[in-house]
Amino acid sequence: MNNLRYIAQAEGRSRAWAIYLICICCYMLSMFYRVSVTVISPQLAEDLRLSVSQLSDLSAAFFYAFAAAQIPLGLLLDRWGTRRIMTLFNLAAVAGALTFALAQGGAMATVGRVLLGLGMSGNMIGAMMLIVAWFPPRRFATLTGAIVGVSTAGQFMAATPLVYISQAMGWRGAFIAVAALNALVIAVFYWVVRDTPPGVELPRSANENPFKGLGQLFRHHYYWIISLSTFFRYGCLMALQGLWAGPYLMNGLGLSQIQAGNILLFITIGYMIGLPLWGRISDEVLGTRKWVVLPALFIWALLILSLGLMQGMPVWVLCALFLGLGLMSAPGQVMYPHIKELLPDHLAARALTGINLYTMLGAAGLMQIAGFLVEGDPSSMHGIDGYWPVWLFMAGGLCLAGVLYCFIPDSKAMRDTQAVTEG
Repeated sequence: MNNLRYIAQAEGRSRAWAIYLICICCYMLSMFYRVSVTVISPQLAEDLRLSVSQLSDLSAAFFYAFAAAQIPLGLLLDRWGTRRIMTLFNLAAVAGALTFALAQGGAMATVGRVLLGLGMSGNMIGAMMLIVAWFPPRRFATLTGAIVGVSTAGQFMAATPLVYISQAMGWRGAFIAVAALNALVIAVFYWVVRDTPPGVELPRSANENPFKGLGQLFRHHYYWIISLSTFFRYGCLMALQGLWAGPYLMNGLGLSQIQAGNILLFITIGYMIGLPLWGRISDEVLGTRKWVVLPALFIWALLILSLGLMQGMPVWVLCALFLGLGLMSAPGQVMYPHIKELLPDHLAARALTGINLYTMLGAAGLMQIAGFLVEGDPSSMHGIDGYWPVWLFMAGGLCLAGVLYCFIPDSKAMRDTQAVTEG
């Protein structure tokens, strides 16, 4: 009997790590798709006869579809389980990649990007739900941070490797190949994944009105505070990394394209290192969610304001600053386990997707808001004074989020675990 129990436990651990690895593959595809338009934009503009504004709309379509899916996604995950819903959504992503590859105009390409955003919208939250089911609570922040950190490699795949593939087989052929890879990944996912370990059941809300649970979520003040915090935390990161840091470094500070690219690499490196590092600090070193996130919001704001003081600084100082920006954005990932552990288990998926809604809205929204704050075309801006409105807005939003975060309780699950450990 003991041998059978040991074998069952070993098989359970093996399946847990297999689930974790396939979740990394799924989220890596999400990171690839969200930035994949950038390096092939010249070919897209030529083949589909797109203007610059249409290319921007094409890229943003992914994020808005992703954000719009979050609340319905939470209801579906709570009601029908992670395995079925993630499989269904990823099949929509496969259809989106094929639609994009076969597009003959901007409208069809946008439909493809919308399907991709919808299809990828559940990969991170679904992975979190599976981690909840298959791993101990004290490993949640570490494992989720590691997923995001490792999956950031998908963004690198959407850069130089995608250029080589598109040169070899055209951008259409490249996306057909990625669609085939996506289909293979989700087939393995469906074969490997189970919603819970054998003999364990997660809370289900199949017999209740799902919108009742949504109302319970909205009544908690910490849901709105964490939503605001992740809006600015991730929004500032994407606004810098995806748009404004490039013109700032090249036009504002007069650096070459290669120098700017090298410096921008440091924010990605800092983010990749920081995600598992801060997750481990939260889980195992400090045993807190609040006091990992809260100081980071204020430090983030100070580092952003420092961008306005970099005129004439050596390149190594800029590299250190951008490394710090990546490192201090990473604690924001701890907001996900924080909201999950503040709410009842049956609201877990809705809480996580509710927070993710504002994360993705921040990514899309802050780019556009910052555009209104900069006078003129960034390509004509020389010197860094014109960027101060952007830095002040970002820092102000982060500081406001930090002040409000003071009124959120720490994770009860972490306090209970800490008490058991000390006892």
